[in-house]
Amino acid sequence: MTDDLKANYSEAYSNRAGYGKRPALVMIDFAQAYFDPDCVLYAGDGVRTALASALRIRAAAHAAGVPVILTEVTYQKGLGGIDGGRFFEKALPLKAFMQGESTAAFAEGLVPRADELIVSKQYPSAFFGTSLASTLTAAGHDSVILTGLTTSGCVRASCVDSMSHGFTTVVVAEACGDRHSEPHEANLFDMNAKYADVVSEDEIIAYLSALGSKGAAA
Repeated sequence: MTDDLKANYSEAYSNRAGYGKRPALVMIDFAQAYFDPDCVLYAGDGVRTALASALRIRAAAHAAGVPVILTEVTYQKGLGGIDGGRFFEKALPLKAFMQGESTAAFAEGLVPRADELIVSKQYPSAFFGTSLASTLTAAGHDSVILTGLTTSGCVRASCVDSMSHGFTTVVVAEACGDRHSEPHEANLFDMNAKYADVVSEDEIIAYLSALGSKGAAA
């Protein structure tokens, strides 16, 4: 990106929305499919570092009393992907998320806790066709912290829908991953410009620590 273009974007899209008062952490689709070299969705180092970052943020969220929500993509076996509609029809690698496939399981290192909500979905957004927005609203949460895979796909879709549902939205750069750095960086840039604040792992952990010390997440 040229300096002129950066200046143009800065003039138009430099606003920062900030943080809400009662956030929830959403960890999007950290599935084994992205970590298995034999799977067509394998995404290499970018997803490994993203998971490591997300796990550190998860620990900080629990310490602060902030709820943690895990999402998974799942399709009922034997139905040929009908529950995935046009998305399944277009994106052939979604076969990796059929019930019972090892690639559909949570990635190694991510074991759901009893106090974590698991949201199952069939489409890119964590909000589309799920109860996530209603659950967060009913519990009084005003903001969402997003981590997950992939930056250009389900993270971006969830980011747009989070904002559209009225949640102040934060995306953690290091805790999101993609199979290539260019779509990763481009989508972080665009989300930060229009839909959310994109922040660093250090910043979000400092925020969660401060929140926990104030008891504001309770």
